Amino acid sequence: MSFARSPAWDRALGALLCAVMAMVMAREWGLPGLPGPAIPLAVLACIGVLTIQVPMRLRAFVAVGAALGAILAATDPGAGATAVRALETAGFIAAFFCALATLRTVAQASPGMQRAGAFLAGQSPGRRYLALTLGGQMFALLLNYGAIQLLGTLAVANARAERDPEIAALRTKRMLLAIQRGFISSLPWSPMGFGMAITTTMVPGGSWAQAVAPGLVTAVLMAGIGWALDAAVKPRAGLQIPPRTVPAGGWRAMWPLAVLLTVLGAAVSGLFALTGIRVPGLVLVIVPAMALLWLAAQRAAEAWQAAPGMANDPAGREPPGSSPAGPGLGARLAQYAFVELPAYRGELTLLMMAGIIGTLGAPLLVPVKAMLGIDLAALPAWVILAGFVWIIPLAGQVGMNPILAVTLLAPLIPAPETMGVSPTALVVAITAGWALSGACSPFTATTILIGGFARTSALRVGLVWNGVYTAITAVALSVWVVVFGVLLPAI
Repeated sequence: MSFARSPAWDRALGALLCAVMAMVMAREWGLPGLPGPAIPLAVLACIGVLTIQVPMRLRAFVAVGAALGAILAATDPGAGATAVRALETAGFIAAFFCALATLRTVAQASPGMQRAGAFLAGQSPGRRYLALTLGGQMFALLLNYGAIQLLGTLAVANARAERDPEIAALRTKRMLLAIQRGFISSLPWSPMGFGMAITTTMVPGGSWAQAVAPGLVTAVLMAGIGWALDAAVKPRAGLQIPPRTVPAGGWRAMWPLAVLLTVLGAAVSGLFALTGIRVPGLVLVIVPAMALLWLAAQRAAEAWQAAPGMANDPAGREPPGSSPAGPGLGARLAQYAFVELPAYRGELTLLMMAGIIGTLGAPLLVPVKAMLGIDLAALPAWVILAGFVWIIPLAGQVGMNPILAVTLLAPLIPAPETMGVSPTALVVAITAGWALSGACSPFTATTILIGGFARTSALRVGLVWNGVYTAITAVALSVWVVVFGVLLPAI
């Protein structure tokens, strides 16, 4: 069966995705007048268009979701409500992805972001790992997976400038691991990551405001263990590492990134204090608004540079090398909606169906759990908290996306108050396991992207390059989530 790839189908998909994003925004902000079934119906239409646009291997996920829905309808009287919840979950995932893509689209085209990334990649070996790890977290807030693409491209270009192939290979590996571990260590605390957004939705009473501080401790552990392992792997004594030149521009190259993060943090914190709307709902509106303002500023700068007389030529001629201004703001927004968003059809299919499959599959596992005599309520709280640190990465080894693993497993565990722990403790444990899955699962975007830059397999990146790191970090995070969730409240 051929794929329905045409401008008309792309426009239809883009329009549906924008409609879903607008409706989810309105729901999160409590705006009146939104019809109840509007979001599920729009999500169904999106999935229908996606299904005829993606390859067969991705259609299999849609087929699994449909099969689970049919089984649930035949066995569960509450199947209708569960199906609506599954579609609403998929709608939120799609809206969150599209909202983050607005800022990524603008930031990736920014010369300032390119200079900041080049500055981090050009640090000396002693500082490069920490620079890329911390910089990876900062870029991840703005670019999501685009942070790996931007920094990975610059890292590979930097390493290839080295004439010695052995040094180049070593430098490439160390830089890419720093970028990957920096990115995943942002997931336990970042309001812009799917880990925090989905987990706080799945855990009753969970909130970013309560989880951000312990999430930062998780991030420090993950980044610190990575740095320690990198420092322990020294080049052989006979390997002569040439001296590095100081990157041009100094730390001033980081100021555009710092300004954007300051504005983003102030906007999220301020609106949360004023409105009380949960942080993922705030991000849905703040990020596209920032992207729109940034795009308008870029458009104004392009128009100014393209205007005649910029070289102070008394004749009013255009300066040498000047070029016409880029497309107008309206054309740029249309390109985002009808060209760039449809290009994410594969990612959107996987993410949306992961949410649907997990939500539909969880009720089907309840009778299986009862039949096997499994009583999770009888387990000590520390076993469940530490278990999430291990179960989510292990599920990733058999192809389970963290979204699928969390939406499938989270509803099966007892409520936090039943276990005697806070909702925040559960959020911290789940996001820790989610982040660790990004280091070791051969099926996550992080390992696939890093493997692509390194010209090796995602399996090798996940299990060989990150095998020791994953084992050590899993132990450390298990101790941390138990200390935070069980021991500290008892003191």
